[in-house]
Amino acid sequence: MNEEILQYLWNFKKFGNFDFISTDGRKIEILEFGEWNKNSGPDFLFAKIKIDDLIFAGNIEIHTKASDWFFHNHSGNPEFGNLILHAVYTNDCDIPELEKQNIPTLELKNYIDEELIEKHRNLSQEHSFIACEELFDENKVPLFFEETVLLKKLESKSQIFEESLIKNQNNYEAVLFQNLVYTFGLKVNAEIFLQMAESLDFSVIQKIKQNDIHLEALFFGVCGFLDEPKDEIMQIWKREFEFLKVKFNLSDFRIHPKFSKLRPPNFPTIRLSQLANLYHYQPNLFSKLIEAKSTDDLYKIFEEIKASEYWDNRFNFGKISSVESKKYLSQDFIDLIIINTILPLKYFYHKNHNPEIVDDIFDFYKQMKPEKNSVLDEWKKLGLKFENALKTQAFLYQYKVFCNQKKCLNCSIGFQLLNNDR
Repeated sequence: MNEEILQYLWNFKKFGNFDFISTDGRKIEILEFGEWNKNSGPDFLFAKIKIDDLIFAGNIEIHTKASDWFFHNHSGNPEFGNLILHAVYTNDCDIPELEKQNIPTLELKNYIDEELIEKHRNLSQEHSFIACEELFDENKVPLFFEETVLLKKLESKSQIFEESLIKNQNNYEAVLFQNLVYTFGLKVNAEIFLQMAESLDFSVIQKIKQNDIHLEALFFGVCGFLDEPKDEIMQIWKREFEFLKVKFNLSDFRIHPKFSKLRPPNFPTIRLSQLANLYHYQPNLFSKLIEAKSTDDLYKIFEEIKASEYWDNRFNFGKISSVESKKYLSQDFIDLIIINTILPLKYFYHKNHNPEIVDDIFDFYKQMKPEKNSVLDEWKKLGLKFENALKTQAFLYQYKVFCNQKKCLNCSIGFQLLNNDR
């Protein structure tokens, strides 16, 4: 038993009966359980109780043991001056200070169903995937759960976009560029690529995007890939990069992308070349993405994007591959871009001007195929079925924000599982 579960039970009134009797034998009627206070001070504010036909309004403090009053240094604390009830799981000692003020103590252990305690104990134990995996029931997933959770993710992303927009002086295209670069870096190089994007003034990208050689030279040069050219094309890129450095007064800042733990198609060389190709062949990229009405519109923007010819028989500089192939963006990678960057940005851009954008964004996610990864495989073992990206995104975010951090008492599924159905 801990204080958090007691507060949860009090807030949601999860008691076997409400015939409360104080430790000194007085009948207590709870008229209002109060507002759950997550800040300092009493746990529940603005409560009302009735004792001996007298109504008391004030605050309620909850503890696992009565002695916690002393351990938490509440004695003499003015924040607890308007207390009307001390509710504890176990009354292990008297509190003279409260007795003197005629504040009753309510021992809760006989009012709580042991099955609820056992459920919470199960949630608190270590599990291989999620805390509630032994209790999980797909039928307990609330109605519109996926939409509610995805909206939380979109709002969370919007806060990040808002900060980025301020840094970029209200330039949405710069925000898009930085977030696309982050996505193109995947997990291994995301932060490193973002450093590159933030080190460049986006106006430079806008001025040179008509020349794909300049774009590649810029990206490869900032990564330090051109310091020692290994062939003629690299020498051309190096020469163009030196020109760009002088023309745009570029800093000497360099990033160092990683190749380890990456499949060759995901090497930073390939991804940066594809990124250069994207900005070269889609000069009005931001407008096209924002105005897209369907996933088909979005796919058309990315489907012809590929790395330059130099990479048809290479994955790294100077190393010719025995297999020649054009390095187009894969369908899975395009889905990754749309799901993690484009749709959240569309939501952020439109949400203050078009209230209906939420339903539109949900429709985009519903049109896209479900993602595949190890976390979703674990959810499937618990009986879930994923029909589209809306559902996979919801449960990926659920796992990251709630399950992985064991926030069971703040989880709508956890609430249903802990709910006593008697």
